[in-house]
Amino acid sequence: MTFGPRALAVVLLAALAAAVPLRPAAQTIQRSMFVSALDEARRPVEGLGPADFIVREDDIAREVLRVAPADVPLQIALMVDNSQFADPYTSEYRQALPAFITALAETSEPGIRHQVAVIALGERPTILTDYSTDPAELLKGVQRIFSIAGSGTYLLDGIIEVSRGIIRRGFLRPVIVAITAEGPELSDRFYGAVLEPLRESGAALYVVVLGTASNQSHDRSYVLSVGPKESGGYYDHLLVGSALTGRMKQIAAELTSQYRVTYARPQTLIPPERVTVTSARPGLTVRGRPANDSDGQGRP
Repeated sequence: MTFGPRALAVVLLAALAAAVPLRPAAQTIQRSMFVSALDEARRPVEGLGPADFIVREDDIAREVLRVAPADVPLQIALMVDNSQFADPYTSEYRQALPAFITALAETSEPGIRHQVAVIALGERPTILTDYSTDPAELLKGVQRIFSIAGSGTYLLDGIIEVSRGIIRRGFLRPVIVAITAEGPELSDRFYGAVLEPLRESGAALYVVVLGTASNQSHDRSYVLSVGPKESGGYYDHLLVGSALTGRMKQIAAELTSQYRVTYARPQTLIPPERVTVTSARPGLTVRGRPANDSDGQGRP
């Protein structure tokens, strides 16, 4: 049997294709984020699925594989300004902080016990109650919060120290909730020295500032502007202390209603510099941070 030139070329190409193994498609791994989803009244939205979230790594959209309630306990550092300038809000602390602790227990998924530490910021960061799941122990720490005459706040020092502690302990779902008055910031810290350990810790930063806005240092202002946004947390400014209890309940409800959003990404040697989550659903606000996926399967 003889072959024409065209037929012979087809046979040779087929033989060459059979001899050369196909290059495997790029492998994918799973990663996940802890994500808050809130309506316009800042209430958690239930029943969301993969189609409701858009995850991007360095502005490249990734496939969302599954969405489920977050099933990892929170580790919350509750930092409270007890400087002289926070003295007018001491009575509000007595209502808002127990309400926050109680709401964490009441709104959590069954079987999940969150850890909370209570840390004062007046004069220097001071642990009043170390991380505990016992509400009674945490309330004892709250009862030890009194304003210190002649003192200022050390919020930036507190963020640094708490972030380093989170890194040492290897927490899987850390959160920093800071309440501070509009008094002088006495931490002598460059904003980069604060944001670097915060980023490394993986903690979401929530900040509630009380009182009329005042001229603050550039470093403090920058940290409060960038830190919550970058970490998947939130910044809030309340002019009156009476609104603090309601706001703390909202934060507790948000944290305990978060989703774990798992997505696929190509396996590469260089990790993404930035991971973001958004939603195309109108009126839905989402924010989140990457989870510590130590097993590569979207779970810690």
